[in-house]
Amino acid sequence: MNVGLIIIGDEILSGKRQDKHFPKVVELLGARGLQLSWARYLGDERDRLVAALRESFATDDLVFSCGGIGATPDDHTRQAAAAALGVPLALHPEARQLIAERTAEMAQSGKGSADMNTPENRQRLKMGEFPEGSAIIPNPYNRIPGFSIRRHYFVPGFPVMAWPMIEQVLDRDFAHLHHQDARGERSLLLFDVPESAATPLMEAVESRFPGIRVFSLPSVGDDRRARHIELGVKGPLAQLDAAWAQLEAGARGLGRVELD
Repeated sequence: MNVGLIIIGDEILSGKRQDKHFPKVVELLGARGLQLSWARYLGDERDRLVAALRESFATDDLVFSCGGIGATPDDHTRQAAAAALGVPLALHPEARQLIAERTAEMAQSGKGSADMNTPENRQRLKMGEFPEGSAIIPNPYNRIPGFSIRRHYFVPGFPVMAWPMIEQVLDRDFAHLHHQDARGERSLLLFDVPESAATPLMEAVESRFPGIRVFSLPSVGDDRRARHIELGVKGPLAQLDAAWAQLEAGARGLGRVELD
């Protein structure tokens, strides 16, 4: 199964805030034997969001989207998802109840009114307007839910909310895929050999083992190590040892090798 990640926010693209979602999602997936297939960074521009979501909805990928599901003028994710699917936004009844409960809790602590008919609270209810047909994603931090539709899971941009919600989805809806395909990775360092000279070896390994991917990470070297390539294989454990043996033997025939 391909897993995608969309990270939304002008503040990320401008550098005002540093993205923390990408490494965390890689970590959460890896702990469950899953792997990220692709990632996109998008600003708060509705037309571009619509185009990107229309493209991802057309796939069977599992997609997590972080950010832009609030109700301020710079939040466009809910509207863009609805437009990409060609459906209207609708106030989700369970989301309405959760938002009302959260509003009442805040009122009890002296923050605003519990009356959901006030202009401020009616604006809060917009956070529960999702593309028609959506399900909610419970938010353990403040009860304001995210939403899911067509294998896309939309969560807030705040890590304290987003990460538990993503974990919840992975463990509730996709536990059957955890550690389904045991995978591994092995690599070595090949010194003073250009990538062009190593390319035929890499192609030969991938040709013989279709499930294996070969990678090459060149380095110009430093005070500790001379110029080198980190050469490796990754993929299903059932093929890894044989692919590694071919790669290592071929690399040793090209130059000096150091096991990573």
